[in-house]
Amino acid sequence: MFIEAPELSSYSGVRHAFFTRQGGVSEGVYASLNGGLGSSDDPARVAENRRRMAAQLGLPAEALVSVHQVHSAEAVIVDEPFPQTARPRADGMATNRPGIALAVTTADCGPVLFADPEAGVVGAAHAGWRGARSGILEGTLQAMERLGARRGRIVAVLGPTISQAAYEVGPDFAAAFRDEAEAPRFFRPSGKPGHAQFDLPGYIGWRLARAGIGAFADLALCTYGDEERFFSFRRTTHRGEPDYGRLISAIALTP
Repeated sequence: MFIEAPELSSYSGVRHAFFTRQGGVSEGVYASLNGGLGSSDDPARVAENRRRMAAQLGLPAEALVSVHQVHSAEAVIVDEPFPQTARPRADGMATNRPGIALAVTTADCGPVLFADPEAGVVGAAHAGWRGARSGILEGTLQAMERLGARRGRIVAVLGPTISQAAYEVGPDFAAAFRDEAEAPRFFRPSGKPGHAQFDLPGYIGWRLARAGIGAFADLALCTYGDEERFFSFRRTTHRGEPDYGRLISAIALTP
């Protein structure tokens, strides 16, 4: 049902989980642990799935908080759970309040969980290529620093993300990175003329290293290639399916 990273599970004051698609009540293309509030799944099923995730973290359902993700560089500080109908438009969160689980939803984009256990601050970011390119990783670090974290102590872990082998992009995509001197290293030729394979996990790791964090780990799990465990927007698109489930990755300070 969920995957833990040794880099985070070693801290007694932090709980986290990269939830898979297994262990829920949703059906069809959403089977079975769909946590996406923005999907067209039965809201009651999504609510039950999210309740199960919160329970795995030892928290009540309302403690699992998510933002309205918009592929931005905006990160917010969470002092208390907010209603699902009043979710801020953002792609990163930080908190120093025990008992709040910061949850990001993904289905190919990169879920990044952060912790500075010494300061008692955690964070979470939804990092697709747009968000990573515009600065969501750095924005989340800055939000954590406002709460007392020090980036040289911060540990960040990247959960299930589409791999370079599965991420073919066109010339317009590559052009969006033309002002970054290091960008070419994250592209390699594909079998289609004018196209390339983009290394989103590598790009995320590079951005975080450049930002000066203490440690970074990539779980190296591909959402596209592992249908049994993960939802994938690109896989759904290739199949012409009407919708797709969303994975949840969450982190909390223990109450």
